[in-house]
Amino acid sequence: MEELRQKYIAAIAEAADEGALEALRVQAVGKKGEVSLKMRELGKMSPEERQVAGPALNALKDEINSALAAKKAALADSGLEERLKAEWLDVTLPARSERRGSIHPISQVTEEVTAIFADMGFAVAEGPQVEDDWHNFDALNIPGHHPARAEMDTFYMSRAEGDDRPPHVLRTHTSPVQIRSMLQQGAPIRIIAPGRVYRADYDQTHTPMFHQVEGLAIDKDISMANLKWVLEEFCRAFFEVDGVELRFRASHFPFTEPSAEVDIRCSWEGGTLKLGEGDDWLEILGSGMVHPKVLESGGIDPNEWQGFAFGLGIDRIAMLKYGIPDLRAFFDSDLRWLRHYGFAALDVPSIHAGISR
Repeated sequence: MEELRQKYIAAIAEAADEGALEALRVQAVGKKGEVSLKMRELGKMSPEERQVAGPALNALKDEINSALAAKKAALADSGLEERLKAEWLDVTLPARSERRGSIHPISQVTEEVTAIFADMGFAVAEGPQVEDDWHNFDALNIPGHHPARAEMDTFYMSRAEGDDRPPHVLRTHTSPVQIRSMLQQGAPIRIIAPGRVYRADYDQTHTPMFHQVEGLAIDKDISMANLKWVLEEFCRAFFEVDGVELRFRASHFPFTEPSAEVDIRCSWEGGTLKLGEGDDWLEILGSGMVHPKVLESGGIDPNEWQGFAFGLGIDRIAMLKYGIPDLRAFFDSDLRWLRHYGFAALDVPSIHAGISR
């Protein structure tokens, strides 16, 4: 046993790597190793011999295992030390000026919009992207024959054959959030609902998935004048133009009455869009006074309360503000595009520090 101990302790000490160490482990204490074979011979010994040989073999096995573990740890430490020498980094060097990551324009503009409306007292509300038919259409006074409910315009979730439950859709707007908020909070209420929406359309200015923000304000003394002021203040802050002029055109939306599409005065002189000047008008959003039937769906008495609502595309206003020509590029995951149009992570929009930097 002493010869075995000296043989393996010396060999373990000289092992150059973990492969050689593993080979020694198998040779010594593996199932067919020399020490293991010696332990099998205990059955052939007399009881007196076993009392002497058994503890000695166990002690030898434990000593060899301890030597293996210690050598393995030493090899690991040595490998780490060599790696650290090869991968050293001088932390006193100046930081790289190149930005490694950036905030997507959609995320940035969403934060800008949220900061502006928060300053006017609007809270942020959220809701599910998979909506039931009632919240997405019926509660918003959208009749069954309306084109928006056709399968060519709306993504319906598949149902098992014979399932007669109301269908679910990928929400076509964030207006269902208004219904859910009214049912949960009641009146008065003042919220915006930013988020993803889905429609079956795809071209330079439309994508199947895009982003909207809708606003809702309900109280006992709210009028179109309040709506006009809110939208003017928003456009002035968002586009950072003092001389904003909006034009309200009569329109029709099932969920508002009266309804109005809103245009902003602009100029396309020299192929460059300039807001607040010129003789052209650019449509930017839809708005109106909340329809009494929508108030009833939200559990609010239309004889006692009234309010306004509006909706605009986050992607569209991002394109206008930052000169992005193609909506589809927002979703291409092109790193060159993201580096060009992206924002630094610390450029957090705020009313006092500036909306865009």
